[in-house]
Amino acid sequence: MNALTQAPFTLRVHNPDVLTCIANLSNDEVFTPPEIANAMLDLVASRWADSHDGASIWTDPTVTFLDPFTKSGVFLREITRRLVDGLATQFPDRQERVDHILTRQVYGIGITRLTALLARRSVYCSKFANGPHSIVKSFTGEDGNIWFQRTEHTWTGGQREYRVDPMTGDEKVVYTHRKCTYCGASEDDYGRGGELETHAYAFIHTDDIKARIGELFGGTMQFDVIIGNPPYQLNDGGAGASAHPIYNKFVESAKSLDPRYLSLVIPARWYSGGKGLNEFRQEMLNDARLSVIHDYPNTNDVFPGLNVRGGIMYFLWERGRRGNVTVTNHMGDKEFSSVPRPLLEPGLDTFIRFSGAVDIISKVVRVETGQADILSFSESLSFADFVSPRQPFGLGTNFADFSRHPTADRKIELFRFGENGYISEQQLAENVDWVNEWKLFVPYASPGNDDYPHLVLSNPIVAGPGTACTETYLVVGPFASESECVNARSYMKTQLFRFLVLTLRSSQHVTQRVYRLVPKLDFSASWDDRSLYEKYQITEDQIGLINTLVKPVAWKN
Repeated sequence: MNALTQAPFTLRVHNPDVLTCIANLSNDEVFTPPEIANAMLDLVASRWADSHDGASIWTDPTVTFLDPFTKSGVFLREITRRLVDGLATQFPDRQERVDHILTRQVYGIGITRLTALLARRSVYCSKFANGPHSIVKSFTGEDGNIWFQRTEHTWTGGQREYRVDPMTGDEKVVYTHRKCTYCGASEDDYGRGGELETHAYAFIHTDDIKARIGELFGGTMQFDVIIGNPPYQLNDGGAGASAHPIYNKFVESAKSLDPRYLSLVIPARWYSGGKGLNEFRQEMLNDARLSVIHDYPNTNDVFPGLNVRGGIMYFLWERGRRGNVTVTNHMGDKEFSSVPRPLLEPGLDTFIRFSGAVDIISKVVRVETGQADILSFSESLSFADFVSPRQPFGLGTNFADFSRHPTADRKIELFRFGENGYISEQQLAENVDWVNEWKLFVPYASPGNDDYPHLVLSNPIVAGPGTACTETYLVVGPFASESECVNARSYMKTQLFRFLVLTLRSSQHVTQRVYRLVPKLDFSASWDDRSLYEKYQITEDQIGLINTLVKPVAWKN
């Protein structure tokens, strides 16, 4: 059997496809299933045909493709397979065709040494592009067009320290706890020896991405299609699993290369939240070249076995177009909505992921247009005005200076993660006047995974006078009486309330800002979904959408 009969473009006929069997190393660097890669390529091909009088992108021998963060090589493999079929007429000789495609049309950048070898094995049938088993006969170097070299972080800032050289006794200045100027990685976590990966990705560790690409592949490269699935985040040295996103930097670098088409898989939390994503979100939501969004609220629908909170999306960006974006919402194996609409609705600075939610929101929120779009409610206030920021009493989650039982000077019951304790008024740094009011303590973290229908909120606690909390909770209130407090809780229990919160929630954190689209009502009365649906004239179809996304709750008092 010759090498060509083992080419990656023939693997599709085998069952199972080896690239469906690879386990992800982490939630940060995720292997793309072939099904999603092919859906993205189908989307690019469809838009190419629309703008090229129906011509197939796979029959054009001049089109160039780049996966700048290749892992398994699935995108490059599937591109190659399609080109091998599409260019058969123009290059009848199979070997000549394969050599042309893989030396002049298909390019990749490995994110680690291991993934570069894996990608070459997927595409060239050899971990060395010029090896004896490679299906390409024109490469002289081992990398071929799937490049990888170890890249180092560029450390900056940090703390200045004076240390004595044990050999000379001389004092010298050193800097510790530095950050990478390109990706923000912590030197404490990523300042590694030569035996470990640095995770300093070449595509974002440069001041001039166009020049960098020229260095990697030679000459002036202009890619028609950039497609792939970038790394999502890096540990930032914070508490627990604290991390900061980096996928936004890959998107920005890819746009800087000015391809005709850009299609990437990234976490969806940028819609309305995410650490350090404010500028990125505003740039994306005001970019009229963003033409298609495929949205998956449940990560398992794209990456089985993973839970990237807030879900996953992939998009298509087209250099030569301007207009609305077609948003397709997926749930399980079904599309339950596909609608062309603006990225930003009037009065909002975040993206509403569920298209059907837009009409529901318009019934609850009124937009007044003038010098600026202003959200307003018939009740005049947003519920967010009634919700505290994090650390409502100035006490962190790790606060430990409490007594297990009340004492003469520690009488305030402290609600915290785990067993409650008791503290004194002097220990409170914020909002001391709330201690003796009626209020609700709402857990800062949402319950469960991103499965649907979703609970959205954890059970709010009715907290009377003499209580405070750590940042495990946010405070809703205060209220004039216990009955108003209980009625507010009944309102939060409704599916409509939690649906309006869900439209802005982008992660497991239920922050003050996600309540912005919820109106504050009169809490002298109790509220249920029936009365709210009647008040806002919510239709049966809209109730069906709410029931699809939001699970009824049976909170205990």
